Amino acid sequence: MLLAPDVSAAAQAERMTALHADHSRAVLRLLLVLTHGKRQTAEDLLQETMLRAWRHLDSVPVEADAARRWLLTVARRLVIDGARLRLNRPAEVHLVDMTWIPADDDTTGTALASHAMRQALGLLSPAQRSLLCEVYLVGRSPKEVAGRLGMPVGTVKSRTHHALCALRSGLKAA
Repeated sequence: MLLAPDVSAAAQAERMTALHADHSRAVLRLLLVLTHGKRQTAEDLLQETMLRAWRHLDSVPVEADAARRWLLTVARRLVIDGARLRLNRPAEVHLVDMTWIPADDDTTGTALASHAMRQALGLLSPAQRSLLCEVYLVGRSPKEVAGRLGMPVGTVKSRTHHALCALRSGLKAA
């Protein structure tokens, strides 16, 4: 049995308050399990679950058990959607910690930092330099670089990672 769509705003707010009070703990417990104990993530997903319930309150069954199953299904699907998003998103690669590079007004420090970077880049193979330039200076995505070089995206990502590691090592040595 579904709630009538012409229910007053006060009745909807009361229903939503009751749904939250009755089911939020169970939903949070499930989300904590599905997020491997990441409380902040689980709480964010609980909030999104309740927001979806609010937006689709007329779809939430009136019976308590059915309402709980509905909320748990929405929560589980949110976790699955989040996992799928992370799988499709390219891995974040962090460049060298550049906080040690001096400000613009420090010409001696800038010259030393530029010299160290040139030396570190000189230690890289031409292929590594070219790959880092394509990804970080030109701003192409790994997929674009893979298309240009005729290799798999995974190869571009791993070679970029190894080139960054070599650059870091070169900077530490310089």
